[in-house]
Amino acid sequence: MITAQMTRQSETASDPRWDALVRRDAAFDEQFWFSVATTGVYCRPSCAARTPRPENVAFHLSCDAAEAAGFRACKRCQPRGESPKAKMAGVVADICRWIETAQTEPSLAQLARRASLSPYHFHRQFKAATGLTPKAYAAAHRARRVREGLEAGETVTNALYDAGYGSNGRFYEASNGILGMTPKQYQNGGADTDIRFAVGEGRLGHILVAKSDKGVVAISLGDDADALVRELQDRFPWANLVGDDPEFDALVAHVIGFVEAPETGFDLPLDIRGTAFQQRVWQALRAIPAGKTLSYAELAQAIGSPAAVRAVAGACAANTLAVAIPCHRIVRTDGSLSGYRWGVERKQALLTAESAR
Repeated sequence: MITAQMTRQSETASDPRWDALVRRDAAFDEQFWFSVATTGVYCRPSCAARTPRPENVAFHLSCDAAEAAGFRACKRCQPRGESPKAKMAGVVADICRWIETAQTEPSLAQLARRASLSPYHFHRQFKAATGLTPKAYAAAHRARRVREGLEAGETVTNALYDAGYGSNGRFYEASNGILGMTPKQYQNGGADTDIRFAVGEGRLGHILVAKSDKGVVAISLGDDADALVRELQDRFPWANLVGDDPEFDALVAHVIGFVEAPETGFDLPLDIRGTAFQQRVWQALRAIPAGKTLSYAELAQAIGSPAAVRAVAGACAANTLAVAIPCHRIVRTDGSLSGYRWGVERKQALLTAESAR
């Protein structure tokens, strides 16, 4: 009897679902349910009840399967109802719509009251669901509205006020980080912005390097040099693209050397243009050392937003600075390679070379 109990305990504890149960991980809700022999009830993995002993636990693929085995639904976590995670997702979605339609940015206290949560709990839940704090989400939405207004031909002043900025000064303080240039330059498609570029060649094919007055704005890899230049022109249709600069060749050679040996480190300034969330992801990517990989889920965990896995994948795909922001070091949970802006073959070549070193 004791031997059978110990065997049962060992089998349960070695099941990966047991770890999810112990962590009360809501990400596994709707994936499995567990029953407890001593209480006769079955629960969600996220149930807040006391953790049962492993030898008393059984796992089920559905509520029906648990009930067919003779267990009744837990009254605390209500496994047949909408999961707490789904309920919170609905609350957060409602708050996002409110932020987007509000004339002025709601305060944290106002948002928390609407969600019927304490400010601390609401702030934590919102960040877990969206990857951003409520304030950063509101700022990103306002910035998007400014870009849309300027692209539609609105005056700078009207675009700012329509987006909810209380004054020109507040926006101009952050305009370079949001737009990568002044609002007027953005409205004119980057006109009067000088971007120097050149194309070199390394073991991964052609490498285009482009630099603004703030720093390196693009590192692109490809088989066709002309295609890389056209892509740069599409990104900056009205900028002054300056090529054939002999002094720039030294910088290109420096970047090629880094791409060939990323472990040497990248010591040039970057002109990083993206949303607040994208910049958080890109900063976390730069912290991954050469020779190491993370999954999308681990990267989401690293930025404090474990539920934002899809958003993290989108930020990786939006990266335009190959190797300098090493999105090639992100793989699927099972270790297999996912897509890469510059080709999966180059991603594999980079990882193989880094691992060998």
